[in-house]
Amino acid sequence: MSQPAAEARPSLAARLKSQPPREAARMLAAEEPARALEALAELNPGLTQDLLAELPPEALAAVSKAASPEIAKQWLRNARYARGAIGRLMEPAYAVFAPDITVGQAIEQLRAVVRTAFVTYGYVTDGEGKLLGLLTMRDLLFSDHGARLGDVMLRGAFAFRADTPIADAMKHTLNRHYPVYPVCDEAGRLVGLVRGAAIFEEQAFEITAQPGAMVGVEKEERVTTPLSRAFKFRHPWLQLNLVTAFAAGGVVALFQGTVDKLVILATFLPVLAGQSGNTGCQALAVTVRGMTLGDIRAGAGKRLVAKEFLLGLSNGAVTGLICGVAMFFLARSQESPHAMMLGLAVLLAMTGSCAISGVSGALVPLGLKRLGADPATASSIIVTTATDVASMGLLLGLATLLIR
Repeated sequence: MSQPAAEARPSLAARLKSQPPREAARMLAAEEPARALEALAELNPGLTQDLLAELPPEALAAVSKAASPEIAKQWLRNARYARGAIGRLMEPAYAVFAPDITVGQAIEQLRAVVRTAFVTYGYVTDGEGKLLGLLTMRDLLFSDHGARLGDVMLRGAFAFRADTPIADAMKHTLNRHYPVYPVCDEAGRLVGLVRGAAIFEEQAFEITAQPGAMVGVEKEERVTTPLSRAFKFRHPWLQLNLVTAFAAGGVVALFQGTVDKLVILATFLPVLAGQSGNTGCQALAVTVRGMTLGDIRAGAGKRLVAKEFLLGLSNGAVTGLICGVAMFFLARSQESPHAMMLGLAVLLAMTGSCAISGVSGALVPLGLKRLGADPATASSIIVTTATDVASMGLLLGLATLLIR
């Protein structure tokens, strides 16, 4: 019975993936260095760097000692780069040759390398380590063994800069689909390799984290995150949301006299808030998606904001007309002498609030990005506040002006 149960248990690598970096690092530190190293080899290099950064110094030293010199050196090099940079995803470049050696010599060197490393391409560098060209296995297989690598290599090979953001790197991979990409520093020196699968995996994780980030859920939080830690992640954002909710409540308080006089307005306040809030979230989703895919280039922000304004205005006018008619007949059924003005107030408030919501849904992530912050971080909370204040303020304000 114990053997099937052991087989059903997830591997160490799978368990590490399911945990936030801090908890995964604790789990990793409890393992033997050899087993920890084996698990790290199965992880995305970016996640590996996150775990290494959380390991206690003694555990980090033990795992680094168990790794090969090439891997340990690459870990140190990767740690220099910020999270979200290609440099965090690098693996060692094993098949690196000088331009003056022959094809036959390169093949002999590769025989030893391929026993311990997976090699897709070979790379040719000069004495300073600058990337000169790339070698495919076909080049080595069909070229004369006496030919120099400098004569058979592919010059001008595409390479990433180590400090390139992963989101930007994704745009370059869309039409290339290479299995492996060389990575160079600012001086053009080869500093590692990054696999296309690692880029897509890392970006996929970032995309899955965006919906949570919009409402204040940290991307570190997983299903398996302990209750106390999940509380610490979420509660500060709920406090922020509470403060912004008071702002919307304050708007209603400003027009308390109008609400007391025209209680019927309370029926349509949640309708306007819900409709304008949905309009803002639609604009927010499209904007964040466009920023992730690189569709919003320099100078395109103004056009996007104008488009969302017109969309909000159009959608608000149509739904506002329907709501205005509904308000008119509801007020008539209650024999209100202000039925026409109430319907007009709802129509104008819905139109205006949806237009404002569309603008805020586009402006908030664009503004956060310009300030150097994550465009998705709690942006939904800010947009929802803007839409609530706009919808309630416009309806109550217009009712106060139109009905005296």
